[in-house]
Amino acid sequence: MRTRDTKSEIRDTAIRLIAAKGFDQTSLREVADEVGITKASLYYHYASKVDLLVAIVSPIFDEMRSVASDLNTTPFSEGAVRVLLRDYIAALVAHRHEGALFVRDAVAIVNALGDRFPEILRINEQLRIWLAGPDPTVEAQLRAAATIEVLGVALTANEMVEAASPAEIEHVLLKVAMSVLGCESAS
Repeated sequence: MRTRDTKSEIRDTAIRLIAAKGFDQTSLREVADEVGITKASLYYHYASKVDLLVAIVSPIFDEMRSVASDLNTTPFSEGAVRVLLRDYIAALVAHRHEGALFVRDAVAIVNALGDRFPEILRINEQLRIWLAGPDPTVEAQLRAAATIEVLGVALTANEMVEAASPAEIEHVLLKVAMSVLGCESAS
């Protein structure tokens, strides 16, 4: 007999409902009803809708932080850039369902997250600065900024191209990101 993972069911149901209806329009009552539990049971797992949202997006922050954590000690090279981008894209693709919520309802989600959202901006800034390379030119800085935008497509790729597999998303975005950076071996 399989044990029910109610906490995961709540999280997965919330992702689906928020993606369909929006953060502000999704109530905890609806989430509880979809999961088949009482609202009180839901509150046992998540104290508020914001707590539930934080549980949904925290793994994205954790992955991004993990990939970016060693940048200050990683020597800049084309090979290091490729490894970093590959790992970063794979992390985003793994969380594309959660990340799509930002596209669907960005303002409400950013407002709900409050002081947690600047963390993602700091991580992206750290990544952008590193991708620009040592003593970067204006062109290198602009290319690094454009690359960050390319990486964001990993979170929304299935919204735009439903048939894209995770492997296809990772392969194409790595190729495009390397090209945007002007790396010799973009393929």
